[in-house]
Amino acid sequence: MSTSSLDTPAPAAADPARFLLDRLAALRQSVTALVEHRSADDPTAHDPLRGLYVSQEAVSRLLRAPERTAPDGELRLDGPTPRPDDSADRLARAAAGLGLTELDTAILLIALAPDLDRAFEPLYGYLNDDVSRRRATVGLALDLCGVPAHLPGARARFHPSAPLRALRLMTVEDAERPLLTRSLRVPDRLVAHVLGDDTPDAALLGTLRALPAPPPAAEHDEAFVRRLAARLGDGPVTAYLREHREGDALATLASALHAAGVDALCFSGCADRVPELLREARLSGRAVVVCGLPEHPGPMVAELTAATDVTVLLVDPRPYDPQWSAHDPLVLHAPRHSAGGTAVWRTALGPDADGFDLAATVAPYHLGGERIARAARAAAALAAFEGAPLAASHVRLAARQQSASGLERHARRIRPAVDWEDLVLPDGPLAQLRELSLRARYRDRVLGDWRLSAGGGRGRGVLGLFAGESGTGKTLSAEVIAADLGVDLYVVQLSSIVDKYVGETEKNLERIFTEADRTDAVLLFDEADAVFGKRSEVKDAHDRYANMESAYLLQRLESFDGIALLTTNLRANIDDAFTRRLDLVVDFPFPDAGQRLALWRHGLSHVPRAEDIDVASLAREFELAGGSIRSAVVTAAYLAAGRGGEVAAGDLWEGARREYRKAGRLVPGEASW
Repeated sequence: MSTSSLDTPAPAAADPARFLLDRLAALRQSVTALVEHRSADDPTAHDPLRGLYVSQEAVSRLLRAPERTAPDGELRLDGPTPRPDDSADRLARAAAGLGLTELDTAILLIALAPDLDRAFEPLYGYLNDDVSRRRATVGLALDLCGVPAHLPGARARFHPSAPLRALRLMTVEDAERPLLTRSLRVPDRLVAHVLGDDTPDAALLGTLRALPAPPPAAEHDEAFVRRLAARLGDGPVTAYLREHREGDALATLASALHAAGVDALCFSGCADRVPELLREARLSGRAVVVCGLPEHPGPMVAELTAATDVTVLLVDPRPYDPQWSAHDPLVLHAPRHSAGGTAVWRTALGPDADGFDLAATVAPYHLGGERIARAARAAAALAAFEGAPLAASHVRLAARQQSASGLERHARRIRPAVDWEDLVLPDGPLAQLRELSLRARYRDRVLGDWRLSAGGGRGRGVLGLFAGESGTGKTLSAEVIAADLGVDLYVVQLSSIVDKYVGETEKNLERIFTEADRTDAVLLFDEADAVFGKRSEVKDAHDRYANMESAYLLQRLESFDGIALLTTNLRANIDDAFTRRLDLVVDFPFPDAGQRLALWRHGLSHVPRAEDIDVASLAREFELAGGSIRSAVVTAAYLAAGRGGEVAAGDLWEGARREYRKAGRLVPGEASW
């Protein structure tokens, strides 16, 4: 650094505390004048115990006709606060922005003086005639302002509905005392603000978070963002954005706020913190974005929508209920973001995403902008941990972690560990399964961007039915599809759904469907006949309620946005109305000899075995499905492990015979009795 730069001081920024200290100096003069005025004829003025007892001289003085004790310079009750000459004058700027009168501002300054200068405490104690009461009181504040305490307008400045208290700028303590002797306290956050400290209120710790970076707006979102930004630029607005999927509305708001040049506080706390939130927004001049309303949002929404001087943007997946508030907000539907958001992913991942097909990798995921950023960081950390370049597998694992679900309360979670090579099926069913995966991957493009949705409130879900005998690969196929999409598989536990009480089954199903709508996962209804069975003729109350469950399911499937697969051993058991709503019905045939041979070989691919095993004869002799063949191989493997050797032909034959006996079938070569 050169000498000349040291000798030439940089222009100093305006110090907000300077204006406040100047006001305190003027206030000290008023306090001094009032002290001198009261002590002039006070016989106890020099008594060190003054304020701890009432002497006979003090009583005599009080019994004399009262005189006005206020200094000159009265303030008008409704005088407006002058606009600040300097933007750094935070007290004047806050008072003007909050609509405080000149009297309100003076009271506020009097109340916060002991928090800035300890010299005011003993002076206030003297003027309060009580050395223990070292804060300003209502009566003292009015005396210092030169306003008679009997005026209704003056007393009204301390009412709970008055600006100072309604805006949480000041509290009036000691409710059991007479009004004039009640103490005044200013929140620490306001004191810090007028001194130039922009640290959010300590009461809001853990409830505020940063808005996600504005994502690149899709073509069909640009008009919505542009209109919302224009409305935000016109002044305070209260709006309720209903989002279809978590993150959609927040990403849209981030784009609109950025376009409008408006800063915002993103809040996700409880209703008890709303007063502090609104005060923070008013002091900082920022908008409020509330995401994640409580289960019963009425009181919280009512308080937020009543604050017409603050821009409040509410985000929730539920439809707005007019019963929540008498002040209806502007109700909007946030645009649905297409799956994947390739441009957002590419921005978050950076140049490392050029090494693989990013569009195909992220297509199955419906993450919001913030979650995409978190997933990108997690993917980069995984790649760094492995010491390898960023790959599609890292992105998929990170995205799956960000799509964690509450479905585990109702379904069994399976992390897929298989791929297409594990399926041994004829070409027809295999092609249908690949098409099902393709539909799940590109449904937003086809049904959303290309507007091929059927309308009528239809969702963008993918529904498939797997029909075939037990062990033919239905559940394995569902796991393969989940693995191909890079998501988890959730097998619905029917015991957690079906309830003997009327209406409870529908409620349990609704919880599952709602959670599946917001989760990137494959939902599997195994043995779906129990829930999706045929409707029957109503002969008793049981039939009627069973049909009601089926009717509910039919309606819910129409609006479903996730991926649901149903399995059944007998396709004829599924109601035709359900079948019509399915995207694909895949029939799993019983394997022929050639497929059985492939299944035996696949099952033994990682098992140490003898060289002379004739797998072809096993495939010819035993007509087993894939699940039974796997069980036979497992049995043989245990027999071999028990004797410490390789799997022999006899072990496999014994495993196959056991599968025949389990099924109650006659074992080849064994006599029937």
